[in-house]
Amino acid sequence: MDKHLNSITILSALAEPVRLEALRMLWDGREHCVCELMRGLGASQSRMSRHMAALKTAGLVMDRRDAQWVRYRRSPNLPQAVVALVDAALAMPAGQERHAA
Repeated sequence: MDKHLNSITILSALAEPVRLEALRMLWDGREHCVCELMRGLGASQSRMSRHMAALKTAGLVMDRRDAQWVRYRRSPNLPQAVVALVDAALAMPAGQERHAA
């Protein structure tokens, strides 16, 4: 695994429902404006920024400033183990994330 990717940070990022749903949107490989994420998830700008910072710290997403907005996308070249982990988390039906032991 990439030395900058930390399994605890990644798992913590995936454990929060809003972040997981943001990743679901970003996992299509396209770039999404933070405004799209806010609208799609019903989150305020400050809340969305906090969640996206956690995903960025975990190494799962990258950002790019575009005028007043920030655009996010899935990080390229993630190790296959990380992709498999995120894919498995995203395969869970929505709402099931909170039932972990």
